[in-house]
Amino acid sequence: MVTKLPGLRRLVLNWVHPDPNQPPPAYDAVSEDWFDDAAAMGAALASPEAQAVAADMPNFLDPSRSAFLVVEEENVPLPTGSAASSAA
Repeated sequence: MVTKLPGLRRLVLNWVHPDPNQPPPAYDAVSEDWFDDAAAMGAALASPEAQAVAADMPNFLDPSRSAFLVVEEENVPLPTGSAASSAA
């Protein structure tokens, strides 16, 4: 259903891998729903498609344990020779 949100540009599911040396994580996954801007996200959330997703949420997650975050991404340049820049 989420894939039908108007203006959705990218959808990423991040599955959490528990650390055996730590308490269980609070979440088992993080979903990233990408839009071009706040206006596009607002339009998507006001759509009938978003209402259908909201109505279906109790079937695939615990609403009392979920969070909705709006973020702005910032790419941080890595210095030349760093492990990450060498792997690219």
